[in-house]
Amino acid sequence: MSQQALLQVKDLRVNFPQGRGKVFQALKGISLDIQPGETVGLVGESGSGKTTVGRVILGLTEATSGDVWFDGENITHASRERRRTLGRDIQVVFQDPYGSLNPARTIGDTLAEPLMNDKSLSRNDIAERVAEVLQQVGMPADTASRYPGMFSGGQRQRIAIARAVIAKPRLIVCDEPVSALDLSVQAQVLNLLKSLQQSMGLAMLFISHDLTVVRHVSHRTVVLYRGDIVEQGDAGQVHERPEHPYTRALLAAAPVPDPLIQRERRAQFDLARQALSGLI
Repeated sequence: MSQQALLQVKDLRVNFPQGRGKVFQALKGISLDIQPGETVGLVGESGSGKTTVGRVILGLTEATSGDVWFDGENITHASRERRRTLGRDIQVVFQDPYGSLNPARTIGDTLAEPLMNDKSLSRNDIAERVAEVLQQVGMPADTASRYPGMFSGGQRQRIAIARAVIAKPRLIVCDEPVSALDLSVQAQVLNLLKSLQQSMGLAMLFISHDLTVVRHVSHRTVVLYRGDIVEQGDAGQVHERPEHPYTRALLAAAPVPDPLIQRERRAQFDLARQALSGLI
């Protein structure tokens, strides 16, 4: 693409010490980019390194080597102060809608917090923005005066999404944002994220273990296996015509309601795993 990428991850490596001089290579030199307004799905099973990628981007995990660039700035080792200011442009939606909200604070107070340092906003301006974003995520007007414990898991995730977008960031890291939700609620939250991405021009890194979920929201898909990128490309192409055995295994592992199709997929999964074992 001709325009400059909003986010660039270049040859990123992360090693975790394991004792007795041993290290675990969580990331083995991966590179990816996200264009302004684009959603890139990062998919892999537990232990693939996908969450580590998100944590390095957010400054929560230190990179062993490699670089993370945001809008032309190298933020790999940004200071704590710079990370605070980057919070207006880079936000996150975590997996757990229960643990991501302070149970002792009203929703209004939680949502207002990212705006408090903006001296150009009055108290009324902040209250109006809180009401506006709650409407955007499909929550009732009285939500601001209530507490997290009064809402369901799906509603709490909508509120967490509202907190992520209230300051109008440019990039959101979504780390398994629907995996803790019921299937029917998952679809609603995915549609909400897709709608916000389009209406606000957000760029998103969507991290998931489910290739079908990633297909629903992403423009491009990156498949991560044991810290390496094994396949990437247009989301539809990767989903419909996967080339790598690991990608085929992920797709075959996705549950479907039809038992006959599920049995066929299980057989495909076993074949894909056998092919994958021959590559290790």
